[in-house]
Amino acid sequence: MSDKEPAVKPSSATPARRTQSERRAATRGALVAAARALFAERGFAGVSREEIVERAGVTRGAMYHYFASKEDLFRAVYEEVERDLCEAIAVAAMTAGDDPVEELRLGSVEFLRSATRGEVRRIAVLDSPAVLDAETRNAVAEQYGLGMLRAALAAVDGAGRLAAGPADQLAPMLMAVLHEAATQIADGADPATTIGLVEALLERITT
Repeated sequence: MSDKEPAVKPSSATPARRTQSERRAATRGALVAAARALFAERGFAGVSREEIVERAGVTRGAMYHYFASKEDLFRAVYEEVERDLCEAIAVAAMTAGDDPVEELRLGSVEFLRSATRGEVRRIAVLDSPAVLDAETRNAVAEQYGLGMLRAALAAVDGAGRLAAGPADQLAPMLMAVLHEAATQIADGADPATTIGLVEALLERITT
């Protein structure tokens, strides 16, 4: 019997080394998470690139590997905020059951209530018009909020309860109303009054 200790075999519980694509995703995710927190705290203009990379724990070179500019990073943050907002709206609308008009109302109210929250107020409502061009904002809106609103209005129309239309043309108009209402709330307007006005409008375009 040998006096030598047997070689220690790697434990099956030992985590596997991350692949290069996983490391890249982790680095990009860290940058977006750091920027999202900082932009929510102080706004786009109040945050430097150095602060972002320091909080993310990466180099400035790594940041520019994934994002051509701070504006490019802001777009990624904005898209993430919009995606999370749409998920919250969907959850709120689901409580309406099978009533498409109530789904539209609950989703709209959730959107407006979100305008009072830190990161949505700062990133999506106040900063995005100043940082991103209209074409970029429209592309993000089509993928998230506007696309969801089109689907909601189409469901109302499909149930024979849309009093104004066509739904596809109405959707961007209603989206503009919701954004204006959200901006007013973000600027200090009374949320309850503003939400009440939007609900009254929704009552006029549905049956």
